[in-house]
Amino acid sequence: MLYWLLFVKLQHSVAPFRIFRYVTFRTAFASLTALFTALIVGPLVIGRLREFQIGQYIREEGPKAHQKKAGTPTMGGLLIVIAIVVPTLLWADLTNRFVWIAVFSTLAFAAIGFADDYSKVAHRRNLGLTARAKLALQLATGIVIASMLIAMQAFGMYSTKLIVPFFKQYHPDLVVQSWEHFSHFWPLAFLPFMVFVTLLITFSSNAVNLTDGLDGLAIGCTVIAAGALTVLTYVSGHATFATYLELQRMPQVAELTIFCGAMVGASIGFLWYNAHPAEVFMGDVGSLALGGAIGTVAVIIKQELLLPFIGGVFVIEAVSVILQVGSYKLRKKRIFKMAPLHHHFELLGWSESKIIVRFWIASLIFALFALTTLKLR
Repeated sequence: MLYWLLFVKLQHSVAPFRIFRYVTFRTAFASLTALFTALIVGPLVIGRLREFQIGQYIREEGPKAHQKKAGTPTMGGLLIVIAIVVPTLLWADLTNRFVWIAVFSTLAFAAIGFADDYSKVAHRRNLGLTARAKLALQLATGIVIASMLIAMQAFGMYSTKLIVPFFKQYHPDLVVQSWEHFSHFWPLAFLPFMVFVTLLITFSSNAVNLTDGLDGLAIGCTVIAAGALTVLTYVSGHATFATYLELQRMPQVAELTIFCGAMVGASIGFLWYNAHPAEVFMGDVGSLALGGAIGTVAVIIKQELLLPFIGGVFVIEAVSVILQVGSYKLRKKRIFKMAPLHHHFELLGWSESKIIVRFWIASLIFALFALTTLKLR
């Protein structure tokens, strides 16, 4: 919106406005806009949540120390979504289809999370949507996003080939080429890509959701992951950097840098209110939206296989739940005292603040490793 006004319309009459053509400049402004939006709107959102008595319900089987957090305003993720989407619409080139895919992913997963949170508040207990309903909605959203990317591929704006870290010449295609020549089977050619993208985005969304259990834990890790994505998105869309680093250059994805910058700013702004002891929780509306956005951006910029490192802590938290559930069902034994993993450390006697900071450090290490792989190809 501002990009269209200040650059497209006024660049010829007001020469200094030509600076708005630079992605780096608009990314910085989007990040700052998101940060100040979250800081300014935050008290209003928290006040309204308190006014409507939208408080968090704590599960009884969780750590007893968490019971004192009951009643803390939840659904604060609405603030995050506003602080991401509004600056993106202001500073990004809205003719770019990748920007709209990222915005759609954020809003769609936020809507799923909102339905889940609202159901919990309405029933006044820690029960939202059923696991099947929630998963079905996430998978449906993932299928829509995958379909959008397939349409982009048809116009030559996107590639279904994977970029494999450490292997420069190995780029497996997730579209089965041999089926494209048979009219009756051509839709099946895209099935591997559809399945891969849908499951990856759904996993990413749920991974952030599972990490959101301690004050500032998930949002702090999101700041780091979004920061890494901002760098990866920028270099993927930059001709010189993409060539130097031997990346698949995608000029259109450069605009996504603005979206990622807005995600960093919004996350920092929300952390101001979510830091221990939290004044507000993001709820599923925030965690599902952030996870979906992170997964979607990783797929668009062809860094799907780096996602386990970009969001390393999220992956570990999700895997700890999978291992715990699998072990109990198969062996009737638990691997951890409690899952997700941060609860395990709580029951070992670690203080909440120590767990949070140490997980942030681990997240930073993972993100830095992801960035170093850019040259190790």
